Amino acid sequence: MSAPENQNFRIGSVPYLNAAPLTHGIESKLIFATPAKLAQMLRRDELDAALVSITEVLLNDRYDILDGIAIASLGEVYSVILAHKKPLAEAKEIFCDTASLTSVNLLKVLLAERNLFPEFKPLENYEVAKEKDFVLLIGDPAIEFQRSPHTHEIFDLGSAWLELTNLPFVYAVWALRRGIENKELRGELKASKRSGLESLEQLIETREEFDEDFRRDYFEWHIQYHLAEDEKRGIAKFCELLRKHNLGPVFEPKYISDNLRVVL
Repeated sequence: MSAPENQNFRIGSVPYLNAAPLTHGIESKLIFATPAKLAQMLRRDELDAALVSITEVLLNDRYDILDGIAIASLGEVYSVILAHKKPLAEAKEIFCDTASLTSVNLLKVLLAERNLFPEFKPLENYEVAKEKDFVLLIGDPAIEFQRSPHTHEIFDLGSAWLELTNLPFVYAVWALRRGIENKELRGELKASKRSGLESLEQLIETREEFDEDFRRDYFEWHIQYHLAEDEKRGIAKFCELLRKHNLGPVFEPKYISDNLRVVL
């Protein structure tokens, strides 16, 4: 099915600081929502593309991944955390940010590799997060939690993944709905990333989230935006461990660049 000329594509993104370099210059065109909400909209064909959790793509064989672009980390990510008052081995139930998709499955994998299988429950609201013995938070709320007074220890999922696999972890990718002609859309998303990275210093200086020193540290040390061979190996390892711990069915990712679709 071909898209009409000059189609206005429906594009969704998360409203978190970490996505800002990937949506630079196209903010006015975007629908902002949590990862979980974006996934629902994609499944209902209400979006043509979304910056969505990698889990949504791996567990549903209906999207292509735009090659070359991701939200990833090599080590400490800072914005995907399990805050815990008790040792991990004592976890019986973990309250999870309902905005999350990938982080829940990543945490299940990380704990299962330690032979830990707690119950996962939805977090009622962010106000009660500090009351919980074990709480999983993502995005700006995770950053805000760590930067405010708390009595929890922090289990950073990016650090734990690197320790386990020695690979980057990919949290989010541009998922493209199949069945439409989207070459123009792919070009627009690639151009937005280029513009965002070229304007990173401006973003660090002018964004309003948190403070400038933190934004600089976050963008320069915690988050990366590549989707190259190492990141794809990280995705492949995640697929392997999702299958190992029966968190599937898991589908092979399909990367698309220009007009070529590649299955790895």
